[in-house]
Amino acid sequence: MFAVHCGSNVIFNGQTPATFKSSDWAERGFCITCGTHLFYHLLPNNEYILPAGLFQDQPFTLSNEIFIDEKPAYYEFKNETEKLTGQQVFDMFASDG
Repeated sequence: MFAVHCGSNVIFNGQTPATFKSSDWAERGFCITCGTHLFYHLLPNNEYILPAGLFQDQPFTLSNEIFIDEKPAYYEFKNETEKLTGQQVFDMFASDG
């Protein structure tokens, strides 16, 4: 999933998204009507992470990759990024909560 870290100041217009607490440190948001994934919300720092497709008309820079140990071997991004394995991600968030 390509996603954009949006901080805590995120406003949803229209119907309020439904949420599901998917771990001790995060919840996922989705459309109550169609089930479309809308965000990943990190609870310890109140940070929202939204799919990059929502920002088609706004520029952003790919700066990090997570779960790099699960990345298919057939692609590589052109720019240099910070890379974390799945275990490094879990360790980072588990220590916050």
